[in-house]
Amino acid sequence: MQHRIVVLGAGYTGAVAAGRLAKRLRREDVAVTLVNAEPDFVERVRMHQLAVGQDLKPRPFSDMFAGTGVELRLAKVTGVDVDRRTVAVTDANGSEELSYDTLVYALGSGWNAQGVPGTAEHAYEIASRAGALRLRERLARLAAGQTVVVVGGGLTGLEAATEIAEARPDLDVALAVRGGLGDWLSPKGRAHLRKVFGKLRITVYEHAAVTGVEADRVAMADGKTIPAAVTVWTTGFVVHPIAKATALKVTGTGQIVVDATMRSVSHPDVYAVGDAAHAMGPGDKPLRMSCASGIPTAWQAADAIAARLTGGKLPDTPLRYFNQCISLGRKEGLIQYVTADDRAVQAVLTGRLAAVYKELVCKGAAWGVANPTLGLPTRRRVTRERAATGPAVEALG
Repeated sequence: MQHRIVVLGAGYTGAVAAGRLAKRLRREDVAVTLVNAEPDFVERVRMHQLAVGQDLKPRPFSDMFAGTGVELRLAKVTGVDVDRRTVAVTDANGSEELSYDTLVYALGSGWNAQGVPGTAEHAYEIASRAGALRLRERLARLAAGQTVVVVGGGLTGLEAATEIAEARPDLDVALAVRGGLGDWLSPKGRAHLRKVFGKLRITVYEHAAVTGVEADRVAMADGKTIPAAVTVWTTGFVVHPIAKATALKVTGTGQIVVDATMRSVSHPDVYAVGDAAHAMGPGDKPLRMSCASGIPTAWQAADAIAARLTGGKLPDTPLRYFNQCISLGRKEGLIQYVTADDRAVQAVLTGRLAAVYKELVCKGAAWGVANPTLGLPTRRRVTRERAATGPAVEALG
């Protein structure tokens, strides 16, 4: 009997975990099934580029996982029963249950409307490809002089506002932030951000709490309104709701509570990676939802699963941050260097060099999905169950 590993979700973390497991374990011993609703990989960090009309390189999973032993199952996950160790999925042929011995939960997150009235009805999101394409179609129909308001001053909001302003200089682009513009950055970082926003003629509303979204405006807590032919909502992410409906131990926000190896603290046959995991980083601070956090958690989980199945050494690589990479259009960027626990330091990289740096990071992340062991040779090891039944030969891969 093969050990059945089911990975839910093929974003950065799920795809990396599945591919890395296939590189670490023999196909005779382990069956790796990756469940995803779409047939190709979505570069989520580039959704602001897709929204302004740029075409992204197609990355079909059929090519990415060819010859790896990963079985791709195109289906939507509708439920998980961690007591029965089954996953409910739906595809074009109907509903089915998949059984697992080990589950890797990587369903990630989506946009967070924050419960603000009118947001779901009138705002656009770029947390998904479908959302970015919907915004792309709407932006293409805007006439010169119309206003686009981006709500949210995090990395996604900064990138969306600058990308739109650069691609469509004929539009009036504004950014509404609850605090100060880039207030978590170093003084040098904030200064560069203001310089770029000024160059792109982006209007910034600071300390502005949005309390409602209408078809042609946004309402503020101080009673004022801002005209908005299009409102782009980027105020954070919310995790997929399925985990919260299971018997798994989760946080109040629905993230699965895991140990240092990304293993569920309540169900040892379940691992969670990326945005779905409540994982602790340096200083006992939870890792933030980001690609920078997610990919290392996928490495950690895959290596831990392989180690436990083969009797190897558990990984103990600390999860930490090095920088925050922000694209500010195609010609400008900002690399804010940070401490291990994600606090800004004085050092920054700016300008064209920072834009090139960020582009390399994005390309590297996509390359890393297709090359989950970073191009290093690996040895597919024999599981303890198979070793107990007789001699076996490990395979290079």
